[in-house]
Amino acid sequence: MEEQVAKPQADQPAAGRKRSNSALKPLWKKVREPLAQSRFVKGLIVSLFTLTMRFIRLTNPRLAQSARFSDKEYEGIEPGIIALWHGQHILMPAFYPSKRGLVAMVSRSADAEINAQVIERFGIETVRGSGGRADARHVDKGGAKALIGLKKSLMAGKNVCMIADIPHGTPRDAGLGVILLAKLSGRPIIPAALATSRRKVLEKSWDKTTINLPFGRSAIAAGEPIFVASNADEAEMERKRVELTDALNAATAKAYNMVDAPR
Repeated sequence: MEEQVAKPQADQPAAGRKRSNSALKPLWKKVREPLAQSRFVKGLIVSLFTLTMRFIRLTNPRLAQSARFSDKEYEGIEPGIIALWHGQHILMPAFYPSKRGLVAMVSRSADAEINAQVIERFGIETVRGSGGRADARHVDKGGAKALIGLKKSLMAGKNVCMIADIPHGTPRDAGLGVILLAKLSGRPIIPAALATSRRKVLEKSWDKTTINLPFGRSAIAAGEPIFVASNADEAEMERKRVELTDALNAATAKAYNMVDAPR
């Protein structure tokens, strides 16, 4: 008798399911804002993310050939601008390969607030802004302020970190924001990538976000430093943008090749 009652529910028409989902949307909208503003909920989420990232780092030992910025090959390069791709950067705060202080640019969007708090739990400073615009001649006020802050951090001897591609733009195609910072500061860009052997790729996400999983092995790859002259014109900056795109894609491929190679 119970099966007969349950069966029609399981065979509920798609239109009926849509109506049920639509009825839940107003309820979700009502509770979403209080949850987003709750310091307790934010703190709980930040703690869970931080603990998870530390656990993944602990259970993914780095390969011997993984890049370490303290190596002799990087002497004189720091402080530098560490450039990463969207969707491949999530675990990097837990694996940061240098003892030098680090300042990371984080989006000014409300959704990035938790991301900023997680990063800060790893002892990394944050500045809020957007540095990946396609047109470096038209940096908005918030982005310009962030670039000034990052430049000051570089002058103070700290590394800085920026995501190179533009949010919801063309994935794995560098914007001019990173190039502009290198031009203004005189410091090199270090193309870098992190990979783990166990991972889940969100294929439907615009940037193919990669979720790193525990119980594997990890590697960081870094490309040759890229310098941008202080007098670089638009054509030269575009050449450097393409160079950074190619270097970041090469570093990403190298990191994945290292962790996926047969042992």
